[in-house]
Amino acid sequence: MSKHIQNIAIIGAGLMGHGIALSFARANLNVTVMDPSQDALDTLHARIEGSMVSMGTGQEDIRSAIAQIAVNQDIGAAVKEADLVIEAGPEKLEIKRQIFAEVEAAVSDDCILASNTSVLPITKIMSQLSIKSRAIGTHWWNPPHLMPLVEVIRTQWSDETALSQVTDLLKDMGKKPVRVDKDIPGFVGNRLQHALWREAISLVENEVCSAEAVDTVVKASFGRRLAVLGPLENADLVGTDLTLDIHKTVLSDLDARGYPSPYLQFLVETGKLGMKTGEGFRTWEHGEPEKLLEHLVKHLKAQNTIEDI
Repeated sequence: MSKHIQNIAIIGAGLMGHGIALSFARANLNVTVMDPSQDALDTLHARIEGSMVSMGTGQEDIRSAIAQIAVNQDIGAAVKEADLVIEAGPEKLEIKRQIFAEVEAAVSDDCILASNTSVLPITKIMSQLSIKSRAIGTHWWNPPHLMPLVEVIRTQWSDETALSQVTDLLKDMGKKPVRVDKDIPGFVGNRLQHALWREAISLVENEVCSAEAVDTVVKASFGRRLAVLGPLENADLVGTDLTLDIHKTVLSDLDARGYPSPYLQFLVETGKLGMKTGEGFRTWEHGEPEKLLEHLVKHLKAQNTIEDI
């Protein structure tokens, strides 16, 4: 384990923040979670326990992890002793900038500052810091305590030592950090994911097939092998010559709009917001989202077990 990074501060006790805190606590690191909502802090330990129970963790290990996690509603007090601060707040640029302004005023000069934003360029978030060299991105995937990947993003100012220390720490924790050497919107994972989503929405919008059919095609075909065979490994497997021939035929016909689908905008404008409203691209009956999420957790646990063999 990295000797430098022992004390972690997490800004945000929500879905991502609690999972990130749990990941560090399981690695026996000292964690302090800050959130402006006292209710979020009051329920944090219970939510972490629930996540660990769903993972099949024993009570002794649960108690040990929870003992590593403190809470504090005051941002200055929460980050004062931190070696690494990870911001997991709302996806709003000005909110993130304000958080880091308050954090930088309270931490030591060698404390590493990281944002868990999904798509916002780290450069924009960190541009107003006094010491920009210690700022990086660490994009965790949901749920953070089950998903191995963490994208570690370099800005034009990032110090190599900060990047290496965080990357090494994540490796020691059993995560799979990937260095992203150019700070672009969406980094690597979300650019790939949303390229797929754009075409999936287009297929439904253009009445090629139903939303259910899109999901079935992905889950029952190439989705099954993606955990073992990445897209560029697959391209090499079938041959770059065949890949080129396919691209000559299909790429010109793919959705290439540089703006969101009007169909997606219609769903939002009419209140069809997905599982939380009972209807989005698909209709969700009572209890279906919970069953699907339970199945997802079981799948991720099984996948992690397979990778450990």
